[in-house]
Amino acid sequence: MSVELQWLVYILRCADETLYTGVTRDLGRRLRQHNGELVGGANYTRARRPVVAIWFEECDDRSSAQVREAEIKRLSRRDKLSLVRSSPQAIPAD
Repeated sequence: MSVELQWLVYILRCADETLYTGVTRDLGRRLRQHNGELVGGANYTRARRPVVAIWFEECDDRSSAQVREAEIKRLSRRDKLSLVRSSPQAIPAD
């Protein structure tokens, strides 16, 4: 049985309190990559570990996830935190 993975846009809080936004189909795996447990984390998060996922949003496909990611990246820090507070999502476990 094949499971269709949903595209997600996510926000991480880094150890230095900065925010990082990205897209993935597997948030648990991507979080392990960002934290150095698996190969493939972003250069930005490599110097700011540990990181914690604080928010995510499901998207229909990769294209819409990347459009949403770009929208969120243009937001101010204050607006990103407001987004996190206004629509909290449970972060999926591995």
